[in-house]
Amino acid sequence: MKPISAQTRLDASVTTETSEVILNPVTGDRMTILHSLYTNGGTYAKFRFDLPPGASGSPLHYHTRMSETFTVLAGNLEMEVGRKGNRRTLQAGDSLHVPPGMHHSFRNASNEWVTFTSENRPAAGFERFIRGMFGLAIDGKVNHEGMPTNLLHLALLLKHGDIVLVGLSPRLQRLLISTLVYIAHLLRVDRSLLQYWHVSDRSHAS
Repeated sequence: MKPISAQTRLDASVTTETSEVILNPVTGDRMTILHSLYTNGGTYAKFRFDLPPGASGSPLHYHTRMSETFTVLAGNLEMEVGRKGNRRTLQAGDSLHVPPGMHHSFRNASNEWVTFTSENRPAAGFERFIRGMFGLAIDGKVNHEGMPTNLLHLALLLKHGDIVLVGLSPRLQRLLISTLVYIAHLLRVDRSLLQYWHVSDRSHAS
C-alpha cells in the first residue's frame, strides 16, 4: 500500500471538534487536534499530545503573546516553569496555566507514556508551527531530534509559533530570526510549508 503523504493527510483534516491525528515518525510523539483554530478564527485551539517514554518534549522557551494551559490526562509530565531548574511533575488531573512571558519546558522523563492537552490562546500561529514540525518530520526533513534541517524552515516556524528560546539574547534572537525569515520570503521557501497547513489556510496565505 502506498504511504499517505503529509500533504494528503493534512488536506483531509477535519475542521470541527472531531479529531485529526498526526504521528511524528522521528520522535514518536502523537498529536490529536481536538479543536482547530479554523473553527473560530484563530482565537483558541486545543491539542492532545501522547509522548512515549523518554520523549524530550520541548526546550525551555516562552511566548510573547500566547498563553498555554497544560492538563495531564495520564502519566507524569515533567515541566520546568518560571526559570531553568525549577522542575515540577504534573500527574493525571493536574493543570498548569502558563501566561505569556513565562519560561517553560516539558518532557516525559518516565518509563510510561504520558498524555496531556494543551490549550492555546490565541492559537493561529502555534497550530501552523506544530503542523509544520510534524509535517517536516513525516517528509524526512528533520534531524534525529526532530528539528528542521533547513534553518529557514526553523526560523519561519519559530516566528509563527511566537517562540523565544531561553539561553540566547532575545534581541539577538529576534534579529537572527527576522533576517532568516526575510531570506525565506525572498527565496519563497515559506511556500514549501503551506502544504502542512489546513487547505483553507493555504489558500489565504501570502
